[in-house]
Amino acid sequence: MKVSWLSFPPFARVTSFMYGSAKKWGVMPEIAQAVEELEWLLPTDIQAESIPLILGGGDVLMAAETGSGKTGAFSIPVIQIVYETLKDQQEGKRGRASIKTGGAIFNSWQMNPYDRSTAFAIGPDGLCCQSREFKEWHGCRSTKGVTKGKYYYEVTCHDQGLCRIGWSTSQAALDLGTDKYGFGFGGTGKKSNNKQFDSYGEEFTMHDTVGCYLDLDKGQISFSKNGNDLGMAFEIPQHVKNQPFFASCVLKNAELKFNFGGEDFKNAPKSGFVALNQAPEGHTVKSSQAGTAKVSQVKASSTAPKALIIEPSKELAEQTLNNVKQCAKYVDNPKLRELLVIGGVAAKDQLAALEQGIDIVVGTPGRLDDLISTGKLSLAQVRFLVLDECDGLLSAGYTDFINRIHNQIPQVTSDGKRLQVIVCSATLHSFDVKKLSERIMHFPTWVDLKGEDSVPETVHHVVVPVNPKTDRLWERLGKNHIRTDEVHAKDNTRPGANSAEMWSEAIKVLKGEYTVRAIKEHKMDQAIIFCRTKIDCDNLEQYFIQQGGGPDSKGHQLSCVCLHGDRKPNERKTNLERFKRKEVKLLVCTDVAARGIDVHGVPYVINVTLPDEKQNYVHRIGRVGRAERMGLAISLVAMEKEKVWYHVCPNRGRGCYNTRLKEDGGCTIWYNEKELLSDIEEHLKCTITQCEPDIKVPVDDFDGKVSYGQRRALGGGNYKGHVDILAPTVQELANLEREAQSSFLHLGYMPNQLFRAF
Repeated sequence: MKVSWLSFPPFARVTSFMYGSAKKWGVMPEIAQAVEELEWLLPTDIQAESIPLILGGGDVLMAAETGSGKTGAFSIPVIQIVYETLKDQQEGKRGRASIKTGGAIFNSWQMNPYDRSTAFAIGPDGLCCQSREFKEWHGCRSTKGVTKGKYYYEVTCHDQGLCRIGWSTSQAALDLGTDKYGFGFGGTGKKSNNKQFDSYGEEFTMHDTVGCYLDLDKGQISFSKNGNDLGMAFEIPQHVKNQPFFASCVLKNAELKFNFGGEDFKNAPKSGFVALNQAPEGHTVKSSQAGTAKVSQVKASSTAPKALIIEPSKELAEQTLNNVKQCAKYVDNPKLRELLVIGGVAAKDQLAALEQGIDIVVGTPGRLDDLISTGKLSLAQVRFLVLDECDGLLSAGYTDFINRIHNQIPQVTSDGKRLQVIVCSATLHSFDVKKLSERIMHFPTWVDLKGEDSVPETVHHVVVPVNPKTDRLWERLGKNHIRTDEVHAKDNTRPGANSAEMWSEAIKVLKGEYTVRAIKEHKMDQAIIFCRTKIDCDNLEQYFIQQGGGPDSKGHQLSCVCLHGDRKPNERKTNLERFKRKEVKLLVCTDVAARGIDVHGVPYVINVTLPDEKQNYVHRIGRVGRAERMGLAISLVAMEKEKVWYHVCPNRGRGCYNTRLKEDGGCTIWYNEKELLSDIEEHLKCTITQCEPDIKVPVDDFDGKVSYGQRRALGGGNYKGHVDILAPTVQELANLEREAQSSFLHLGYMPNQLFRAF
């Protein structure tokens, strides 16, 4: 049984090896009050799973259906931790990690998060390390090194991956043992230096503990396995004898844990050797990487943001900012300052706000990149990086942008707080999302409440074949048809040409006719119509207007508004609001509206063209079939190849009329929807029902009560008048529930003190 937001905090517990032990956590009462005003009486599943993990300081990957409360799942903990960070700064508190500009990164011996390969992850304790890259080696060195003495440390293997462990100087490559400055011992029973791999000792694997000895007095390196001395491995060459040595390792799909002496050794070192963390101050040096580390070299700034939330579209950015504002409305002293950073609007107000100081930035990649690259938006104090609808960001080509800004954000801020990365995605099964998470996240916890893509039971989806060879309507229309995208402007598409270009143009004409036919056949009172490109959206909108529809034809079957990236932000916002209020019946849009746009209870979706990405099919048709309304999704699928725009030009299509194929230096491709349909069916593990071009889809009842877009009166004696009969009981249960929730009002707020630094 779930509990209310007020009772949620004191009883929820989070346990993970990352945090060491179970800790209580709490949502601030100010946030809880705002949440309950939003009528979020109970935390959703994704919120119940993710909020404790994020408040606990961990990196989290989350996937859930659109409308599942994903935005609240990251907004609530982000608001709270940003507030606590500001409060600490206000009161002059500092974090646990001791960080100094140009000095040591940590006071204790740990593995260095700034002297490591990109896919090498280090746990919050600085000792547990892993790399899940299968094809490449990734390495790391310790935060401190030694110049004199005899030292020992241990490494325990946690799985059967490949690793090499040992010692290296700061000049060595992170691929330990491949140059003259690194000395490693691998799980295959080989020792290596300067790419010379020789048999040594014996193999080691999961559950084995390897001891690493360094004798700088004699210039020798040796190893042990589970307490058994394996003998001398290396004589340290003269050219590196006077250099500091650091504990080092390199991994390939492996996990291991270092022990520098902070815990009891599993196997005591040989006589004369001491734990590495017992090295006298005079015999130690700081990592040479400290000076170039991604660590903030400035004092805690009151103007730089503490959280950066990146969205793939302006609509999602606005929606998320509104959510943040609503949840933070009662948070005070200090009051949180939020800013929306999107393109298409004057940057003057955004720049002024940044100069005054901002705590949480929500934005889209284009404008964010402009402000960051020009130094107007500082990333020096970012504590949170949130990538919302990450699969959408990656498919839109923003991988390099994400990697670039992640490289600019300090892994530890000047007050010792660790960067947390939150990734939200429609599915965690995307290869690109997995690769990104391995690269930029530390031991992320996966919260997957969605699993593999599937179509909800409340969605009836069908395919309408568009075959210009069997339906010759396009020949009889003359010029009375939808304007097409001009991809065939230089081709002979007249009837009788019998060319691929003629059939392609005919498909475009037929799809316009079939769209209107579907709307009229099903008397659609509200529908989202997805087109592949912005020009397709504009052309369909104009076709509706020609037939008496359009934005101002209230009540007309084809009354519509348009939503895509080239429309001005105010127009997009107004159009979406008009559709939500049912002032118009049709929303014509690109895939920008498939992700997270908050429109509830839409009964119909029409896919004029199947999406490029098979995952987007589920996003699109998932807009229907909610709130116990059976939804119908109709996809128009071309039976012949269609030539379409695929802009690779610098202006991304603006002013481009290059109709040559991409392989010939142009901006078009041939689109095969039959193959796309096959991919979608394979992805969903089902065969989608086909219907005839008359689009007379049988009405599919849901639980005998609900049909597309409307509720039907219940029949049968057992149900007659059941609402009136049950009303008193329902009211009594509601009152009891509210009393139970209100009883927790006096439990109080326990500030979150979980360990969030390394």
